[in-house]
Amino acid sequence: MKTNKIHYLSGLAIATFVGIHLFNHLLSIGGAARHIDMMNALRLFYRNIFIEAILLFAVFVQIISGLKLFKENRKTAASLFDKLQIWTGLYLAIFFIIHLSAVLSGRLFLHLDTNFYFGVAGLNSFPFNLFFIPYYGLAIVSFFGHIASIHSKKMKRPIFGLSPNRQSSAIIAFGITLTIVIFYGLTNHFNGVTIPKEYEVLIGK
Repeated sequence: MKTNKIHYLSGLAIATFVGIHLFNHLLSIGGAARHIDMMNALRLFYRNIFIEAILLFAVFVQIISGLKLFKENRKTAASLFDKLQIWTGLYLAIFFIIHLSAVLSGRLFLHLDTNFYFGVAGLNSFPFNLFFIPYYGLAIVSFFGHIASIHSKKMKRPIFGLSPNRQSSAIIAFGITLTIVIFYGLTNHFNGVTIPKEYEVLIGK
């Protein structure tokens, strides 16, 4: 099977999980408790050992195939959306490596529940938020940018009068808007989140 086909199939599995994950984060606008309640419900599905193994394998395949495609295509990418696909893919590969390593380390070595507070500890603490705000923000925007670039190639006809490129631009605009709304929730409406004692190890306390 060709690398791009493998990459596409693993991407479908990951995109499904990421969509669910972002929906979970969106619920943070209702507070940490609502976010955690939904996460606990969703974990009954994706923390199943079989499903989790498939997701981990898909991420591994996505990273390896993505880096290979980046190496093959970065010099031949011509259009704006071709370049967007290449560079958002590279960022997502780097993000997956860092994020997955952090989550597994938190679970296996720090023995923390990698829930809402694990994700937002750095996001709500200076100077760590100088890294985590662009780190998470670029990840979400890159996810939608990657989808948008693929959409621009596969969609051949207008929808509601919008050309494929304008549809892709709308996907990116949606991703940016969603990122802002999610950050609004994850920072407790920009007033900051009180980090429980056991999670202070993540910010050096």
